[in-house]
Amino acid sequence: MKKGQVYDAVVERVDFPNRGVARTEEGTVIVKNSLPGQKIKLGVNKVRSGKAEGRLLEVIEKSPLETGNPCSHFGVCGGCTYLSLPYQEQLRIKNEQMMRLMCGALEGRQAPWRWEGIKGSPEAYEYRNKMEFSFGDERKDGPLSLGMHKRGSFYDVVTVEDCRIVDGDYRLILRAVRDYFAGQGADFYHKMSHEGYLRHLLVRKAARTGEILAALVTTSQDFRRQEGADSAAWGGKASAQQAQCLDGAADIARTERQLLEGFLQLLLGLQERKLLKGHFAGIIHIVNDSQADTVQSDRTEVLYGREYFYEELLGLKFKISTFSFFQTNSHGAEVLYETVREYVGDLGSGPDRKPDKVVFDLYSGTGTIAQMMAPVARRVIGVEIVEEAVEAARKNAVENGLDNCEFIAGDVLKVLDSIEERPDIIILDPPRDGVHPKALPKIIHYGVPKIIYISCKPTSLARDLEVFLARGYQVEKAVAVDQFPWTANCEMVCLLSKINMQHRYGSEA
Repeated sequence: MKKGQVYDAVVERVDFPNRGVARTEEGTVIVKNSLPGQKIKLGVNKVRSGKAEGRLLEVIEKSPLETGNPCSHFGVCGGCTYLSLPYQEQLRIKNEQMMRLMCGALEGRQAPWRWEGIKGSPEAYEYRNKMEFSFGDERKDGPLSLGMHKRGSFYDVVTVEDCRIVDGDYRLILRAVRDYFAGQGADFYHKMSHEGYLRHLLVRKAARTGEILAALVTTSQDFRRQEGADSAAWGGKASAQQAQCLDGAADIARTERQLLEGFLQLLLGLQERKLLKGHFAGIIHIVNDSQADTVQSDRTEVLYGREYFYEELLGLKFKISTFSFFQTNSHGAEVLYETVREYVGDLGSGPDRKPDKVVFDLYSGTGTIAQMMAPVARRVIGVEIVEEAVEAARKNAVENGLDNCEFIAGDVLKVLDSIEERPDIIILDPPRDGVHPKALPKIIHYGVPKIIYISCKPTSLARDLEVFLARGYQVEKAVAVDQFPWTANCEMVCLLSKINMQHRYGSEA
């Protein structure tokens, strides 16, 4: 098998994350964005140590499993992988992926453990509560687009106005904002030249309260690509579309202040005309002159309302700011946190029947898990590196009437050295790359009988398990939780116990 060769193949299975195993006459090739049972044409782009990786060139024949109802952007947008499958089939595939991953990590290294399958999302469609849309064009020098990057492209952007993983409010806001700025002749930020104005539109919406936070992210450069409106961006129908979509908000702006005022009136107009199911908690303008393609703030201006909104989970209320981490699937988050509660089990109590255990919630974000644990613990200590999230966590705890939660801003690696109290149980919910290698020994050194590891990238969990197993822990049980229907991503919850220490709490496994 040689680099550059083209083969016909059949996809036998898909390993996590999104690695199709395709069988050719000359051997196996790993191909992303393929589905089990598809007959495909692939091009080999890498051969190393006898292992080949390829690029999907064409789907010759669909998989027999593809009986779902994909959206109009499926296959073009880089967001969804499994949308052409029924949801139950997707769950079956993810369950097999997660189980294979765990079995591979644990094989020959510990006593029997229990795989508890996969828990699906309560809502398979319109579940996301946060989207970062990018401004750009779908083809070079094409009309203005606002949406997601094309699959496999760093530059091209598809206006995903029919996206199935967000609700109608997102779709309406997306179309209206794209049309407004196209009518104004506003240019987008070009990654190569580092010139342009429009960068991102961040939209967050609470599933329970209906509050919406919209943030326009721009550079500090001039917004105009040319004088006046870009009629090409409107396909020659600027005036009619402006009148229909913008209701008078698209008068040609001569200054950035006028442009932002028009943007504000556009969104408020959607709300006033009751076209939205939710309502705006805040509309903000963020200036970001960094060359990195990330949503961050050099300067923030509140155009309307406030720069945070409220969501409710499992009877608790959470204040979420623009950049605060919060699970992107609110209904799925309740399944995830209920699973964590179950895995924690009964912490027991002291002689006075009051909770007497200390819980460490490491990588605590806005403190959701910590506050879920507060009623059954004497004290909960959360550690999070993002100061904004820590401040939100503190305020959330006050609003929820919880006085036994402490939140510390800082890197887990460094903060653990300064905490005098010792935990009785540790909950880990690290970022995608997992626990810092130097923080792992410090966490393990506490010797707590139980550690609950929540992973949004199970390959990182599999890597970290090697260290836990070598230092006296074993996996009791694990379960997958689908927080991201139709995508290749999946969460996992794993219960680790210290060998010969289960008697301290009794065994729930």
